[in-house]
Amino acid sequence: MLQSLRIRNLALLDEVALDFEAGFTAVTGETGAGKSILLGGLGLLAGERADKTVIRQGADACEVEASLFFAEPNPVDVLLAELDLPPCEDGVLILKRSIAREKAPKVTVNGSLATLAALQRLGERWVDFHGPSEPRRLLKESCQLELLDLFGQAGPALGSYRTAYTAWRTLQAERDKLAGETRLAPDQIDFMRNQLARMDALDLGAEAIEALERDFSRMSRAQELTELSGELSAGLAGDDGVQSRLAALLKAARQLAALDPASGALGQRLESAAVELNDLAAEFAALGQQLQFDPEQAEALTNRMNTWLELKRRHGGELAAVIAAREELRARLEAQGDLAGALARLDGRIAAAEKGVRSEAKSLRAVREKAAKELAKVAAKGIAQLGFKKADFQIRITALAEPGPSGDSSCEFMFSPNVGEAPLPLNRIASSGELARVMLALKTVLADLDGVPLLVFDEVDANVGGEIGRVVGEKMAAIADSHQVLCVTHLPQVAAQATCHLVVSKDQSGDRAVVRIAPIQANRKGRVSELARMLGDRTAKSALAHAEELLGKR
Repeated sequence: MLQSLRIRNLALLDEVALDFEAGFTAVTGETGAGKSILLGGLGLLAGERADKTVIRQGADACEVEASLFFAEPNPVDVLLAELDLPPCEDGVLILKRSIAREKAPKVTVNGSLATLAALQRLGERWVDFHGPSEPRRLLKESCQLELLDLFGQAGPALGSYRTAYTAWRTLQAERDKLAGETRLAPDQIDFMRNQLARMDALDLGAEAIEALERDFSRMSRAQELTELSGELSAGLAGDDGVQSRLAALLKAARQLAALDPASGALGQRLESAAVELNDLAAEFAALGQQLQFDPEQAEALTNRMNTWLELKRRHGGELAAVIAAREELRARLEAQGDLAGALARLDGRIAAAEKGVRSEAKSLRAVREKAAKELAKVAAKGIAQLGFKKADFQIRITALAEPGPSGDSSCEFMFSPNVGEAPLPLNRIASSGELARVMLALKTVLADLDGVPLLVFDEVDANVGGEIGRVVGEKMAAIADSHQVLCVTHLPQVAAQATCHLVVSKDQSGDRAVVRIAPIQANRKGRVSELARMLGDRTAKSALAHAEELLGKR
């Protein structure tokens, strides 16, 4: 739940710090007072995009900061770990966002720098906005299907279906690509075969390529390497080399050992060194011989290296890319040899995949048909409570000829506000007020299934009033039993049922307009006055009396 919110220099708002409680919070104020600023601050923390025009004129930057408490923080902590951000401390998530005129925007989560994308993903976990356009979304089939699947908890069935559907469509695309390829001309096939033969002639093993590059490098510098190995061999075993000098030293060591047997070990070590130097001289001489490539050997090595360099240049510079290109070339040649057979094999796989898709679609449709009956029954009861005593609400599930991304069935909400009239699709009969009430009834039913703790309603009670306004307030209060609810409303019947009440006002007495937001639930006189204003006149005795009646014992 939202615990606290601080907004500074946002639009006309100088600064405000608010504490929130669980349950139902109403936000009221004159039209144009700036109620949208409060929702705008929450939107910024939920990751909504914004430019520098939101900064209050004359200020360098605007800032929004909030603390949120999660009784079960583990799901949020899992997401924070995925985003490489610090976990919640004692279940508290701290979000802060600033937008400056001259500096880059800044986002922090639990004190650590974060991206706007991270803020958006976190926003999906803690707040859900329902604005004035929300009832109009109800006219879209996709929205109706989404609400039905939420009620029917069709997520697992829908996930299984989409996995099968994606695999099926991938196979179809593969077949279309193969069928769309024109048969290659004989000279093209010969060219591809020659290319494949060159690749196959070159050992593309990692060790073989490493040896090829090493041998070519040695051949390219053979003269220099031969001279150096010859210099080392001569220095060790030549007429004036180390070995000729070492002979005299060995003779002296033997004489020393004859005079002093204790020095024999030293003489043996010198003997060993002489043997090692002799071996080194032989190996340097052999290396020099190896580096003397004959013309045929040099030409073959050069040709192999040129082939390897050409393949690297053509296919991306990496051994893995060259091997992948070779296998793709081989597959294309094989397909050319048996194009009809390859298409037939793909057709078999596609048919099997389609069978699986239709089976998954049938299971998904069964879930939806069951949910449609249950949701229609519960929603109709809620709609009746909102003033449509004789209304009829139905959900029609229609099977489609072909499976689509969301299954093989369509969903249509049917509504009749008056007795004796056949239900018709919502977009053919519902007014804006009727839509708002239908949406509110559905939201009440679905609230318990929505895992987001904070639900924000922005004037979704527009176009209703009178006794229905009281029922709308009761619906909001019912949703608040399982969620924290923040509702911007113009209906006193709704505002009176809130446990917390924020009033937004605009002061234009000074040089510039200033928006203020203040809690009034602890001030009964102030709250009665605000409700009386919403009823029409904060000074009229009848309005004040009605406001007192609405508040009751609160």
